[in-house]
Amino acid sequence: MSTTLNGNHPIVRPEAHVHFGVFFQGVNHTTVWSSPDSGSQIDVATFERVVRTAERGLFDAFFLGEGLRLREHRGRLHDLDVAGRPDAVTQLAALAAITTNIGLVATQNTTYNDPADLARRLASLDVLSGGRAAWNVVTTDNAWTGANFRRGGWLDHADRYERAEQFLATARRIWDGWPPEEPADGSDGSVEHVSVHSGLVDVEVDPTVPRSAQGHPVIFQAGDSPQGRDFAARSADVIFSRHGTDLDDALEFAADIRRRTVAAGRPEDDVKIFPGTAVVVGDSPADAEEKARWVRWNQVTPQTAIAFVEQVWGEDLSGYDPDGPLPAHDPVVEVIGVERGAARDGSRAREIAAQWRARSEAEGLSIRELVVAVNSERGFEGTASQVADQLVTFVRTGAVDGFNISPWIVPDGLDDIVDRVVPELQERGAYPTRYVGTTLREHLGLRVPFTHRAPSLESALV
Repeated sequence: MSTTLNGNHPIVRPEAHVHFGVFFQGVNHTTVWSSPDSGSQIDVATFERVVRTAERGLFDAFFLGEGLRLREHRGRLHDLDVAGRPDAVTQLAALAAITTNIGLVATQNTTYNDPADLARRLASLDVLSGGRAAWNVVTTDNAWTGANFRRGGWLDHADRYERAEQFLATARRIWDGWPPEEPADGSDGSVEHVSVHSGLVDVEVDPTVPRSAQGHPVIFQAGDSPQGRDFAARSADVIFSRHGTDLDDALEFAADIRRRTVAAGRPEDDVKIFPGTAVVVGDSPADAEEKARWVRWNQVTPQTAIAFVEQVWGEDLSGYDPDGPLPAHDPVVEVIGVERGAARDGSRAREIAAQWRARSEAEGLSIRELVVAVNSERGFEGTASQVADQLVTFVRTGAVDGFNISPWIVPDGLDDIVDRVVPELQERGAYPTRYVGTTLREHLGLRVPFTHRAPSLESALV
């Protein structure tokens, strides 16, 4: 969990604050399950403990990952990942009742949801929370997930973002269909009927939920492909990226997103950049390094290491020693499958296998050591002071606006950050000492929804 810092990059935002969100993952192998301090991943008490800690630390948002189908591995449920979580919007509604300020981000799919229904549920969360809701827009085009909906892979790969943009534009029209000055019960009859027949979205609906204090739920997007980046530049408020460990890489990503945002007719700072990251804090540099090494090793159990490699090779490798070398033969599959929801879905299996074998041979890595190395390339480690300095550098050089932190253990994985890193940031004048407003849009420093601006961008909507 090292970071590359380059002192040659100028400080372009000397007064900027670091912003934090917490990413409570769904499917993952990054949580240290085996620790006696590890709590349940599905018990509501765990969610409550994490969100209360995050709010105590003045985090902007609690970000909930979600999938539409239980993950499988080689045709069976994958018992090394989380299963059985409640629906994200329902879970966040429960958390809204025990929190006051923190934003609540629901991951929701545009392929296998209905625009009118999802827009209503998100608007309801936004109203009930006092303007703290957000939607992490995700797409799906695989038949494996679609089988749960009797639809299979009904979208071509090229159409998934097209439907997502039409879906989101329709949701915005529904949210705007209730005028801001409308009576709470819509009794004067001026609620706007929304009719959309655009090819991939077909909706006739009268809005039934008033606007919230922030106008619209905040929109997050996490696609990293050129198509995904364009979608974020045109339609998102925040992009959740993988580019937050190497400063040069993060600056390059930020410059690309800002170019695309300007090309979409928006101010270059209209899309906030929040990479996912992990943080390990120690009492000394040596203590932090030892602790980070322990975390990495315990995140990847022997069973996890073999399953991770099986995903690429596409066959049973249970006979292999996790402390031995990778298979010498090529994978039996051409493309990595989707059943685990991995970031490498759709990648060429043989290319990845060749890269891994070359690295293993060059560095003398076993299967488990290779998997640990492959999954240890994001994050920060050090004393609280060192970590604070690194985070401030990323924000004030303009590489990022904040970080979505994935705790390596729950429910207590945020304690070191809230109790040790946040005070260091505050001493540097780089972190708020109170919430600046009541809505998520205010926390993030976002403008009003762009359909409410003048000149209006509504002509770009379906």
